[in-house]
Amino acid sequence: MKIETNTSVGDIAATSAAAASVLERYGIDYCCHGKSSLEDACRAKGVSPESVKDDIAHAITGTPANSTDWTTAPLRDLIEHIVAKHHEYLKLELPRIGQRVHTVARVHGEKDPAALHELEQVYDGLAEEMNLHMHKEEMMLFPAIERSEFAAQGGGPLPPLPFGTIANPISVMEHEHDSAGNALIRIRELTRDFEAPAYACSTYRAMLEGLKALEADLHVHIHLENNILFPRAIALERNN
Repeated sequence: MKIETNTSVGDIAATSAAAASVLERYGIDYCCHGKSSLEDACRAKGVSPESVKDDIAHAITGTPANSTDWTTAPLRDLIEHIVAKHHEYLKLELPRIGQRVHTVARVHGEKDPAALHELEQVYDGLAEEMNLHMHKEEMMLFPAIERSEFAAQGGGPLPPLPFGTIANPISVMEHEHDSAGNALIRIRELTRDFEAPAYACSTYRAMLEGLKALEADLHVHIHLENNILFPRAIALERNN
């Protein structure tokens, strides 16, 4: 794929994990705002589109030849990857990070009451929404996509879906992704870009590290669904 400044950042991120990492480094939202062009996204961040494009080209050059191309891999494999890597990560880390958030708010709340107590609320809302979100995907949406792909590969008609078209639940999932993306932005603001204050204890620093890692993982997670899995699932249904 030839990358131009008018190429969407979602399409760029879909080319490889290396490209997504470059966008992440520049703070460019390639998941919830993946339809933005590279030029528009760079201008919004005050960085040169050409410089970012050059960095992406350099990163892609060093990508191992055996890296999985999720734009062509079977959808069932992509779903398995999302569940095993990203859903399981959230199921493990959301409670751990949440415990640290509540501990920090309790111990240090009086030092920055507005930020730390809002951080609790935003984080709890994000965790609750993501847990329900993953359950809906694993119980309803993902199995429907896998059944449709299996039928298409066998040359038969796609099975009827209880929710009509596959685009209906996907629209709901994308809306929830937007909500999660907004929560991540607010968490970054409340933690001042994950910068530890002078009084921060080890638990406070561990909380910030966990939140930063959570943000990075969710960006990739949402990108794989919004920019690759969902468009491919809709195209599969439309073309069969």
